[in-house]
Formats: sequence, C-alpha cells, structure tokens
Amino acid sequence: MKCENNVSGYLIRRLIDYGVGHVFGVPGDYILDFYRQLEESPLQLINTSDEQGAGFAADAYARLNGLGVVCVTYCVGGLKIANTTAQAFAEKSPVVVISGAPGLNERRRNPLLHHKIRDFDTQLRIFRQLTVAATDLSETDNGCQEIDRVLAAAVRYKRPVYIELPRDLNASACGPLQTSLPDPPESDGEALGEALDEARRMLGEARQPVAIAGIELQRFGLEKQFLELVEGSGIPFAATALSKGGLSEDHPLYLGVYEGAVGDDSIRRYVEESDCLLLLGAFMTDVNLGIFTADLNRALSISASSEGSAIAFHQYPEVFLADLLHGLLTADLPRRPPASLPGRPASASFIPGDDPVSIKRLFQCLDSFIDSQTTVLADPGEAMFSAADLTICHPAAFLCPAYYTSMGFAVPGAIGAQLARPDLRPLVVTGDGAFQMTGMELATAARFGLTPIVIVLNNRGYGTERPMTDGAFNDIPGWRYSRLPEVFGSGRGYEIRTEKELDRALQEARHNDRELALIEVHLDQDDHSPAFERLTEALGKRVRQSNNTER
Repeated sequence: MKCENNVSGYLIRRLIDYGVGHVFGVPGDYILDFYRQLEESPLQLINTSDEQGAGFAADAYARLNGLGVVCVTYCVGGLKIANTTAQAFAEKSPVVVISGAPGLNERRRNPLLHHKIRDFDTQLRIFRQLTVAATDLSETDNGCQEIDRVLAAAVRYKRPVYIELPRDLNASACGPLQTSLPDPPESDGEALGEALDEARRMLGEARQPVAIAGIELQRFGLEKQFLELVEGSGIPFAATALSKGGLSEDHPLYLGVYEGAVGDDSIRRYVEESDCLLLLGAFMTDVNLGIFTADLNRALSISASSEGSAIAFHQYPEVFLADLLHGLLTADLPRRPPASLPGRPASASFIPGDDPVSIKRLFQCLDSFIDSQTTVLADPGEAMFSAADLTICHPAAFLCPAYYTSMGFAVPGAIGAQLARPDLRPLVVTGDGAFQMTGMELATAARFGLTPIVIVLNNRGYGTERPMTDGAFNDIPGWRYSRLPEVFGSGRGYEIRTEKELDRALQEARHNDRELALIEVHLDQDDHSPAFERLTEALGKRVRQSNNTER
C-alpha cells in the first residue's frame, strides 16, 4: 500500500498490524476518499445496508478476531452506530469506530454544513462517552501517536475507541511508521503477592470451591490458563449468560450456566452453597445474576478482572486478572478428589413428529443439530433465554449480547462472525421483532457469499414482553419471512409449522452450504421456553415477597 506515512495510510497499516482483515461500514461524502484508500489496501471493505448493521457486524468480528472496525460518515452515519458502540463498551468488545468529518478548511466562519448538528465537535463529544479513547486527528503533527494511543487502548481495555478523520487531512504526513504493539499493564508486585496469599488460603481451606468463568477470559485470551487451573486443582466451573460458549461445555468439570433462579436449580444450589467462589473475568450483571435472583456471598468470593481484584471485602485495584490467574497457576493448589457434580441433562437425539413446533422442542432440535463447525448467534428474548440450555462443545462458538441486550444484533453479527471465523457456519436464532430491525442485512451476507442459517421465531410480536405488560404496542407487522430470499435473489427460504418440517429444513440447509437459509418457524403466541418460565416464576416470587414485607 502506498503512502503509509500519511494519516490514512498509517491508520490502515496499524489496523493490519493488529490482525484486522475487514472493515464494515456505509460510505458518505466525508469519508469517501478514505474508502477509496481502503479499497486499494489489503483490507476488505464490507459495505452493509445500514450503519447499525455495520456496527453489529464489527462487534461480532471483534469478539472472535480480537479487533473489529466500523467506518462511517459524519453524524448521519456516526450517530446511527451510537447504540452498537454502547453495546461494545458495555460488553468489552474492542471495536474501532472511524468517522469522516468536514475538513478543517471547511469549518472557517462556522458555516451550516450538511450533517452538522450544533458544533463541529458534537459527535466527538458524544463518542467520548461511549468509548475508552477518542481522537479527532485534527493535529497531524501527532497523528501517528494519537492513532497508536487509541488502538492501544482498544486492545488494553477490550473496549471501543473512536477516530474522527477530517477529510482534508487524509493525505497529511504524520511521521514514521511504528512497528511495535503495546505491552499489557502489570500488577503492583506487593499487592499481587498479598492477594495471592489470601486467595491461596481461602481456596486451600474450602470444601466446595467453584470457579465462575467470565467473558474476560475469552476477551483476553486466557481460556487455556483457566483450564490449566481448574484441571490442576479439580475445581468445577460454571459460565455466565454472557460468557457461555467461551469454553467447551462437554468438559467433565463444567457445571453449566449459572444465572440465579433463572437457570437450572441444581446448578444454582451447587454454586450458591460453595464456600469459596473464584470469579475470574465475570461481569455480575442483572442478567448474569438471573435478574438479581442470585444469592452469592461476597465474603466467600475471590474476584478478578482486567480492572482490578477483590478478595472478600479487601480491594486490590492494581491486581489484574491475567497476573492473578498466572499466580494461582504457580501456587501449587491442592488437587481435589472428583466431586459429585450436578448432573447435566444429556443431549438426546431429536426425533421429530407431526406436532406443531414449540420453543422447547425447537431448541431440543437445535441442540442435536449444532456441531463443531457451527457458531450460534442469539438475539435477546426467547432466543437468548432458550439458548442458555444449548450445549456448545467447542470454544468461541456462541455470541449473544447478554448484558446490553440490544435487539437486532444476531443477523448482522453473523456477517462479522463468518468473516472472522470462516471455518464456522453461523446459526442465527432471532425473534421476528429483532429480525425486522436488521434482517435486511441478509442481502449483505448474500452479496459477499456468506452462508448463515437464520431461524426466525415468528410469534407475531415481542413475545417476552407480553407476560409483563401486553398491548397493541407488542404487535408488529406480519412479514412472509420465508419469501425474503426471493427478494435478495439468493438463498432458500422455508416456512415451518411442524417438527418434521423443521428437521427437514435444517438438514437441507446443512447440506446446501453454498448459500444462506432462512427458516421461518411459526410459534404459538403464548408459548414460552422453560428458561423464560423460570424467569417469570422467580420474578413473581420476588414481587410476592416484597409485597408481604411491605405489609
């Protein structure tokens, strides 16, 4: 690529250094010159139907690749991805947001240029609230240093960053090319030693320790070290809703997904009866805690993340996850004899009948369908709740925004997932409401030769909201989803009402691996998954207890 010592060339070169191969976005006049340079570079430009689709695709790509990039124009494009950037921040997904902007020469006398809102830095100020680092590259003398600073922050914190590129500075010189990547921060040595002493003592004295494998293990590439720790010590482990699929779920020490009263009751009891909880890289969000139905004793907990650690009530803000995990690996913890763990239900072969498809039977079918070449993407709602009971037997094969829970992630996410991991075929499970938000990105998938299998749960509206408060606001327009491949001019659609039709469609989609498949599954409007029923029962119990207390 030419001109690596100018602003845009340097930025492209550094993205390649970080392992980026694709850039997602929608073009606009303030970013067109940079798009031309992207097209001439080794990076592949994936222009989507809408900016939000590009943002979700970059998010999924980042979760599997280590860094993702979305590139849009000023304000009308940038503000469309405010939501996807917020999700990436909340769930620690390292997405680089690149936005074009009016040139500095165009801003003289403060004219009313198109796309401008209040001031020329309005979008920059907004994205400072949604990212871990932001820059506008208006001072090209330090442009290279600013690019390095924000990219290093994305990798260090696993959170999104923002780069605003005035269009008249693309070709400006910015200094020599840097070749080294930043070193990760190190923990304070004395604090780490004290934390390890305390952690070793608690784990050594515990009768029933349990580890919680959080999402940061996957974000920071620490899965192997975690498995060495639990296998060497014999400590069983559970996942959270957000970290599901980060480790193989057929491991003999794996308990299942812990999510308070929403999850399996035997798993909940085993975790909550533990006398030493080792929480590594876990976000204890309301969803991960079963909408606060969890009962975890902080006094018995060892918690470590990329932002600091805590052991019982002692805080160690300068002791980081990677160092504490490494220290525990070398701590010579006692090997525990095999424990009697809660029995996980075995994945039974799905034998289809002529009955109408229910959500429970649908996910039993999917549990027997997914294999080592599948990555599952689930949208919030019934898809997310039900997917917690799926067995994912290979790592990095389940993506779901289980904390921020933005609907519309899964379909465009499949684009990013398949480009990041072409060895895995995406299986998307989405509600009809979420599909109507971003489902047209299947046209993008078809254009670039991608082959997701998309299952649309057609229950004619926002099914998870109806039991809470129902009304016409939960209804959505009725689409003939199975006919959409005809609109795209690619792929095959299936309209499903019975179990045998579902099984046949999935098998055909698996064998036809050269094009996408859209499987529309008609469901009863009042049908709910066992996981969702556990959630509503737990919430109802909390409400009744609260009412009795108030009386």
